[in-house]
Amino acid sequence: MSAPQATRSTALHAGAWWLWALGLATAASRTTNPLLLCLLVGVAGYVVAVRRTDAPWARSYGAFVKLGLLVLGIRLVFAFLLGSPIPGTHTLVTLPELPLPDWAKGVRIGGRVTAEGMVFALYDGLKLATLLICVGAANALANPARLLKSLPGALYEAGVAVVVAMTFAPNLVADVQRLRAARRLRGRPDRGVAALLQVGLPVLEGALERSVALAAAMDARGYGRTAYVPRAVRHTTTVLTLGGLLGVCVGTYGLLADAGAGLGLPLLLVGLAAALAGLWLGGRRTVRTRYRPERWGVRAWLVSGSGIAVAALMIAANGYAPGALHPSAVPLTAPQLPLWPALSVLVGLLPAWVAPLPAVPGGGAGAAGSCGARVSVSGRSGRRKKESAQ
Repeated sequence: MSAPQATRSTALHAGAWWLWALGLATAASRTTNPLLLCLLVGVAGYVVAVRRTDAPWARSYGAFVKLGLLVLGIRLVFAFLLGSPIPGTHTLVTLPELPLPDWAKGVRIGGRVTAEGMVFALYDGLKLATLLICVGAANALANPARLLKSLPGALYEAGVAVVVAMTFAPNLVADVQRLRAARRLRGRPDRGVAALLQVGLPVLEGALERSVALAAAMDARGYGRTAYVPRAVRHTTTVLTLGGLLGVCVGTYGLLADAGAGLGLPLLLVGLAAALAGLWLGGRRTVRTRYRPERWGVRAWLVSGSGIAVAALMIAANGYAPGALHPSAVPLTAPQLPLWPALSVLVGLLPAWVAPLPAVPGGGAGAAGSCGARVSVSGRSGRRKKESAQ
């Protein structure tokens, strides 16, 4: 099954990509098995590789992967130098321990480094790195401008701020790549600390110029203007929104925690209903219209549903296979790949087939091939006419 090439009218809804990525991130938060976490990273990376575009924000996925590896390395270094709360019997090395005052009890620098403590730090750091990579996948696949168009009117101003913050990292990566390419063309080194310092100032200057231009454009378009809404409606909107968000937070915590899942789902549903009602009422303050509103089609349901299914199946797997999802570091045992949780993670590969293909600039290879075919056909017909005339 091959998906059609995406155009502006058939491109996938940006919210579907975020729901898919958040589903993978939720699944990653429910396990410390390094095999399952690496499988989640592989699923996210494969979907990004086959479905991302050439837009500037799509190039930020590599930066998120490097950030995840950096976080993993920092976690291991801290565990090596500062110790780990996990007791162990397999000593790797004994570092000289620095004496600390009495008020710093529970904190140590140096001392015995155990294999169990390092393995626990590896599992913990790999989970956080996987969460960052899943967020990076959403950032690389979802168009932030189209995501902003899909927000309700009450969240438009906050959505603009979030979109500007989300595009900071992709634009920064694009500026660094452009400046490094320019340095290579001029025969200057583009690697090392000195090159990074010389590239940093033009990048900062470009960021300031974009900020000033964005502020002028927002002011020219009347950003921040509101319509008159009665006081009772404003108070009701505030109560519903804040109460709904509080219910969503408590319900989400109940679902993600080991206990309290029975109360978590009802609280989450009630909080979502209250928050949506508050957002609907709050949208009356924002005076704006939508040009070509984003459509949520069948493909968007399939993509978002695959991520939600991965999260739901992983949460359910904690009930019948908790030992496989959380391998023990004490005693030290090798992690095993559980069959059904691994198959549930592979459900996240569905967007690689059902999501529309990214648009190819200039028509792609298919257009070039068809153009070449037309040229060759016209050339043969011209030769035939010339031969007949002779």
